[in-house]
Amino acid sequence: MSAVIVLLTGLVLMALGYFIYSKFIAEKIFRLDPNFRTPAHELEDGIDFVPTNKYVLWGHHFTSVAGAAPIVGPAIAVIWGWAPAFAWVVFGTIFFAGVHDAGAIWASIRNKARSVGSLTGDVVGKRARSIFMIVIFLLLLMVNAVFAVVIANLMMSFPSAVVPVWGAILVALVVGQLIYRRKIGLITVSVVGVAALYGLILLGPSVPVQMPAEVAGVSGNAVWILLLFLYAGIASVLPVWMLLQPRDYINGLQLFVGLLILYGAILVLNPSMIAPMFNDNVPAGTPSIIPLLFVTIACGAISGFHGLVSSGTTSKQLNRETDTRFVGYFGAVGEGMLALAAILVASAGFASLADWQAMYSAFGQGGVTAFVQGGAFIISNALGVSEVLAATMLTVMAALFAGTTMDTGLRLQRYIFQEWGDIYNIEWMKKGVPATILAIASCLLLAFGAGGADGSGGMLIWPLFGTTNQLLAGLTLLVITVMLVHLRRPIKYTLVPLCFVLVMTVIALVLQLRTFYEQGNYFLLILDVVVLIASILVTMECVSALKRHRALAAQNQL
Repeated sequence: MSAVIVLLTGLVLMALGYFIYSKFIAEKIFRLDPNFRTPAHELEDGIDFVPTNKYVLWGHHFTSVAGAAPIVGPAIAVIWGWAPAFAWVVFGTIFFAGVHDAGAIWASIRNKARSVGSLTGDVVGKRARSIFMIVIFLLLLMVNAVFAVVIANLMMSFPSAVVPVWGAILVALVVGQLIYRRKIGLITVSVVGVAALYGLILLGPSVPVQMPAEVAGVSGNAVWILLLFLYAGIASVLPVWMLLQPRDYINGLQLFVGLLILYGAILVLNPSMIAPMFNDNVPAGTPSIIPLLFVTIACGAISGFHGLVSSGTTSKQLNRETDTRFVGYFGAVGEGMLALAAILVASAGFASLADWQAMYSAFGQGGVTAFVQGGAFIISNALGVSEVLAATMLTVMAALFAGTTMDTGLRLQRYIFQEWGDIYNIEWMKKGVPATILAIASCLLLAFGAGGADGSGGMLIWPLFGTTNQLLAGLTLLVITVMLVHLRRPIKYTLVPLCFVLVMTVIALVLQLRTFYEQGNYFLLILDVVVLIASILVTMECVSALKRHRALAAQNQL
């Protein structure tokens, strides 16, 4: 089948989802109020709570939730065939991710911009809150530790990407000053910022920066990881307008330009989908498509990490409640478009089926490598640019998104420590710098304590990321559903997605128990049991709260 047909079908369906379905959800279910005073105004402090233009905030939200996951997951999942991955990304974006992300923002701004874990204490109960926040902390620990490894590996493998990746930070600092200090128009700043980013990408291949394999007895990868955490720690305590917002906004624009180039190359080249539509001959050891498809593709369909960003940083910057639809739902659509691009290049960016099968010789293969190589193949053949330049652009795209997710992830982890300080009345933990130090220390402890000198410790627990992430998505939808019951509003639009996600996740957790046992990986086995028990306990608490609120609503109607 022509990749152009697949591309246009996906884009049209997601556009319909935004213009029709999200309008219904915003007006009839969440009932967004343009006159509601958001926490960004009520609690404005110039650091975390900052009323923000919805286009700039969309850039922050989109790039923070995107990361490398909407590239990696879909580019791995095509091993089962491109059609199942396509269907889950498109319909997951429309009916699951958009509702989940916008719902998490709405729930948070209606509760002083508290995180979904913290507000669980009021909506569900204190026991559920305690368990929920531990699951959240575990997920953030995984994301921060692993994304540092991903970025470090990319910079070691593609030295031409180093200058653009670090240069983007300087561009963001300048953009922040131009917008908030110099009050220069957003269009002018946007053009200058994107031009500067692509100028750095063009410069990258000419000035490659290769980190030595070893520096003062420390591996090159470990040096990059330490530098990344040093940067992320500084970024997490700076005012959001100074670096986080402008970096994410410019990266968001850069992604859309990159997507336009990639989509344009597909339209020009009109490649065929080399990968099978449904793959009946998967490599030995490939797990069952159900439930693993719905766990492998998280970001790009529905992801619990989105709820953390929505209720962690985004809700603190929302200027008007009605901006929730554009920032939250359209942010999910943007990520769905990136996931769609990953499916297309991982399925059509190969010269032959044999080349594709060589890439996908085992489950877990593909990922960023398939995205970069497949995308570079399509762009080079369609537009006549060198494959090195095309690969640099796509590598920088992946690295910048992983970096913005890490920025936000460490800030969110700082918020978790601060919320624990509030809950348990630990005064020193309520402050930004001590909480940031704790966040960095916990990540480095996992990275180097469990992973040794190369800092890859996060990879040890990464096999649990998919299930933990989707568990969090289901529990976030449960909290939103309980709030809707309390307000006597229809719940089927959140109840159906949450039931589907929770069932698939629990089945995947159970199947993983067997896998870890057969592998003799008792550390992950025990961790899997802990996550499974936590999911059951929180689900029971939420179901109990759901029944309680429904009973109260029924009594109030009498």
